Amino acid sequence: MVMLFNLTTVFGAVFALVLYIFQSIEREKMKIKERVTNVVGPEEPVPIRQRELSFSLYTRFIRPLLSSIFGVLIKYIPAFNEEVLAKRLNEAGNPYNLLPREVMVIKYLLSCLVAFCVRLLMQGSGSSGPQTFVMIIAGIAFGWLLPDLFINSMIRQRKEQVCKELPEILDLLTVCIEAGLGFDGALKKVVEKSKGVLADELYIVLQEISMGKPRKNALRDMADRLAVDDFSNFVGSIIMAEQLGISIGNVMRLQARDVRQKRRQRVEEQAMKAPVKMLVPMVFFVFPAIFIVLLGPAIIQIMRVFAK
Repeated sequence: MVMLFNLTTVFGAVFALVLYIFQSIEREKMKIKERVTNVVGPEEPVPIRQRELSFSLYTRFIRPLLSSIFGVLIKYIPAFNEEVLAKRLNEAGNPYNLLPREVMVIKYLLSCLVAFCVRLLMQGSGSSGPQTFVMIIAGIAFGWLLPDLFINSMIRQRKEQVCKELPEILDLLTVCIEAGLGFDGALKKVVEKSKGVLADELYIVLQEISMGKPRKNALRDMADRLAVDDFSNFVGSIIMAEQLGISIGNVMRLQARDVRQKRRQRVEEQAMKAPVKMLVPMVFFVFPAIFIVLLGPAIIQIMRVFAK
């Protein structure tokens, strides 16, 4: 049984490594192809078969396989609050285009898989029944919480990236508006010249506006997806400026200055917290090593003196 578990673990690790390398190569090929398309222009229409074969392994094989598994298991998953999980997935940027019920299926599968692996390990180590039971419960909890930890990490990284990109985006919007472009034209120019989370979200806003959705509703939906206070304040200011007839250029200039000031304050706050955070590793790791190096020889000499 232990040998089977070891073989399964090695196979899974090798498969994950090969999949990661393959995806990295495919990602580089897509970047090169995109650059060539931007320089040379769009290629001639390719057959549907060749277009399907150009997709990544995840899109052609892994995603359909997971979808079929999800379609079978979703029927047996009990009802839960999908709105909260859907909101968190939107804040995380909809990783892998997962639906809320698919995330719940992954949580159940991971809980069972981790519990099974823990049971195999405990049996191989010869542990007692209570220890095995406690470790299995811990494995179930870990497998259940692992997707939540992944989603929370994605949300945190996405918000940090938005806060990092927002001042530059606002400056570019301000320059475009002061140059004579309208707000929609400025958004289009920002999408063309920028890359990142905000540029992608603004592209979605432009698509929604072109389909007939009111601009203020599209901006509010974008603010709800990002859930960043600075951007929500910016959207509220733009909507209020439109309703009151205030110059958008002045509003944009003030918002850009305020966002940069807030970012400077956050950096200063992180710098002030750094000495406090450094105390823990210094007290538990650095100081003991220094004491051993400095006081070790003296302690040895004292022990030799009193031993005579």
